[in-house]
Amino acid sequence: MRVLLISLWGLFLTACATGGEVMKVGEEDLAYRLAAGDGVSVTIFDEPDLTGAYRIDELGSLTLPLAGAVRAAGLTTDELQVKIREAYLGRYLQDPQVRVEVTNARPVYILGEVNRPGEYEYGEAMTVMQAVAKAGGFTYRANRSVFYVLHHAGEEEKKYKLTPTTVLQPGDTIRIVQRFF
Repeated sequence: MRVLLISLWGLFLTACATGGEVMKVGEEDLAYRLAAGDGVSVTIFDEPDLTGAYRIDELGSLTLPLAGAVRAAGLTTDELQVKIREAYLGRYLQDPQVRVEVTNARPVYILGEVNRPGEYEYGEAMTVMQAVAKAGGFTYRANRSVFYVLHHAGEEEKKYKLTPTTVLQPGDTIRIVQRFF
C-alpha cells in the first residue's frame, strides 16, 4: 500500500512539474491512417488496366475503374486492400490480389520554438526529433521535454513527452513551446 501511495505521489508531482497530463505515444497513434490528399498506388496483380496511382479525394474516397468509389479515409493501407478486394471480388474478378502503398503522404507542420517553422515533407516513421532537425533545430528558448500535437483529424492539441523515438503521423502539426526558466 505504501509503495502504491509513493508511486501515485510521484506521478502527481511529475504532472504538476510539466503543467498537466503528458501522454505517451501508443500503438493506436502509430497506425498510418489515410486521409484526403494522400496519394496511393493500387496494384491488382495480373490486372494492368485496374492498377494505377490514385489520390484520395476531399470526401475521403478513391474512384477505381469498374468498382467506383471506395471509402479510404481513416483506414490503414491493409484495411484499404481488403475493401478494394471486396469491391472487385465476385463481381469483376475471381480472386483479386491487391496491394496498396502510400506514394505521397500529407506534410507535417512545425511551429513555435524552432529556427525555421513551416511545412515539411513527411518521411516514413518520421520522429519529432527529425522534424525539429528539418526545421533547423530548437531555439535556445525551446522546451525540450514536452511538445504538443494537433493530429490531422483531431480537434484539440495533445501534450506528449519528447523522446528521440516519438513518431509523427502525416498531417500532424507540432508545436514546440518555450521552457520556463
